[in-house]
Amino acid sequence: MSTTEQRVAIVTGAARGIGAATAVRLAAEGRAVAVLDLDEAACKETVEKITAAGGKAIAVGCDVSDAAQVEAAVERVASELGAPTVLVNNAGVLRDNLLFKMSDTDWDTVMNVHLRGAFLMSRACQKHMVDAKFGRIVNLSSSSALGNRGQVNYSAAKAGLQGFTKTLAIELGKFGVTANAVAPGFIATDMTAATAERVGMGFEDFQAAAATQIPVQRVGRPEDIANAIAFFTGEAAGFVSGQVLYVAGGPLN
Repeated sequence: MSTTEQRVAIVTGAARGIGAATAVRLAAEGRAVAVLDLDEAACKETVEKITAAGGKAIAVGCDVSDAAQVEAAVERVASELGAPTVLVNNAGVLRDNLLFKMSDTDWDTVMNVHLRGAFLMSRACQKHMVDAKFGRIVNLSSSSALGNRGQVNYSAAKAGLQGFTKTLAIELGKFGVTANAVAPGFIATDMTAATAERVGMGFEDFQAAAATQIPVQRVGRPEDIANAIAFFTGEAAGFVSGQVLYVAGGPLN
């Protein structure tokens, strides 16, 4: 594939939040973007924002934890846009609870979307990347990978994605495919709003309290994460692989 050809990107969980911001940013970088989410209709706003700016995008409905749906979605993208050589595994859910209150379903749902979903999407896309001798995979980890009360499932999944990323980098590097992870800190999204509700705080107060603990004295925006992802997916990032970048407004222990 010539670098002058338009790369095709898939962004999962792209109906809103970080995923939507990333889809818009990658389209601005010249990618054709498949905006993938569980509810295809929910992707309409993101697709319209991209196309209104002159970009190319399609909405794709898919449960990333379902192998058959993933294979069908990736083949649809390949047929309608071209072979996907950029993949952003962003799809995620929360099922927060303390360990003794957490159900089997709470655990399994989070693992299936975050870890199984990233595995299935990466497996389905890698063959297109290998054929093109070019690929960029970015997995969304989290500062919660370092541990966070009430999120034993989410923390484990996000830590697991870091190991997954490093192994992909080792296995796929010889084919011109890089794999990196972005680990957001506090980002103002629907997911963090849900966390605020869980702990019994208003979202504005929750953000204000978080900002006091962040060196740059503000919480993050989805665009902050999209900027980091854009770097990792760029043509110039071919010698950067197997890395985990915390985007959190300061250092994390």
